[in-house]
Amino acid sequence: MCAYAPRSSQFRLLMVMPSHQLVRKGVERGFRIWSVWDPSQLEADLAPRVAEASEELLFADFTDETALRETIARTARRNGIDAVLHCGHGDSVLPVVREAWQLGLSPNPPTVYERLRSHEGEDRAPAEAPRVGVETLTVNGIHHIVGMTAQRTTGPPDFHVTGHLHPAPLTDDEQKFISAVVEERLTASGYRFGPAHTEVALLPFGPRIVSCRAHLGGDRIPLLVEIARGFDLEAAVFTALLGSRPVVPKATQYGETGFFLLPEGRLETYTGTEDIAVTPWVRGARFPYTVGDRIAPVGDPRARRAYVVVEGSTPEVTRERVAEARQDLVADVRPSAR
Repeated sequence: MCAYAPRSSQFRLLMVMPSHQLVRKGVERGFRIWSVWDPSQLEADLAPRVAEASEELLFADFTDETALRETIARTARRNGIDAVLHCGHGDSVLPVVREAWQLGLSPNPPTVYERLRSHEGEDRAPAEAPRVGVETLTVNGIHHIVGMTAQRTTGPPDFHVTGHLHPAPLTDDEQKFISAVVEERLTASGYRFGPAHTEVALLPFGPRIVSCRAHLGGDRIPLLVEIARGFDLEAAVFTALLGSRPVVPKATQYGETGFFLLPEGRLETYTGTEDIAVTPWVRGARFPYTVGDRIAPVGDPRARRAYVVVEGSTPEVTRERVAEARQDLVADVRPSAR
C-alpha cells in the first residue's frame, strides 16, 4: 500500500532545507522536487548543487512565518505538489508543517513536532556521558531502526564532538535498550512517516534521550550508514513515500566522519585537500574555505563544515585514517585578535 498516491505519473515533492545529495537521489528515482531554503542558511558552495538537482530552488525568509507559509502554499498549488517534507530543524519546522497539513500534504500532523519539541531541554545529560545517534525510518507508523552511530569527542574537559563512527560499538543488550526508548518516544509523539535522528546519552542507569528530531542525521551520517551497511538511507526516504519498508543489512565494515580540527582564526594558506580526495579509503571530504575565511573554533557547529569520511575494517583503522587525513591537511591560520 502506498503512503501517497501521486496525482500524476511522477511524484512531486516540495522539500524544505534538503541537502543536494537528498534531492539528487530523489530525482534519480523519478521524483520531481522543488526545494525551499533561507538564503542565510544555505552555504554558498552548496546552493548551485541544490539548484541543479531541483526543478526550482526557492528562497524564503524563515523568520517571517507568514511569508514562509505563503511560499509553501503558492508553490504547492502552482506545481501540483503531492507532499511537503521538512528536511531540517529549527523554528521553520512548525510553520511549514502547519501549512502543509492544512493543504493535506503533510504525512504527520503538527502535533507530532510540537510533542517532539516539548521534550527539548528536558532530557539533559552530563557532557561526559557517551552518546550515540539513532537513525530510524518510520513507514505507516512502524519505526524501523536503521543503525546507531557513536560520537567521537575531544574528551575532558569539554567533550566537543569531533566526528562520528558507524556502527557504534555496542553490545546486543545496549542496542535493544536504546531501540526501545527511541521507539517509545516516536510512538508517543504520534510520528507516522519519515526519518528521525535521535541523540541518546548512555548513562549508568540506562539510555536517556537528549533530542529527537524528524530529519536525517547530519554530518554525513547517511553516508556512514551506506559505507558500513550498503544501505542508502537517503534513497530509502523516497521508496518509503511509496509504502516500501526498509530492509537494513548488518554492517560489514565501519565508516567514520572526522572534522578537520583547525585553530580559530583567519585562513592564510592551505594544502593537502587534493591528496586527501584521492586517498583510496576516503569516501568523501569537504573543505569549504578560501584564503581569508574565518575558521570557527572546535566545538562551534560551523567547524563541522570541513570534514573527511573514511572506511575501514575496525574502529581503530578508521580512527587512524581520519588522523592521517588531518595530518595531510596543512593549514596556516592566523589567530583571531582578542
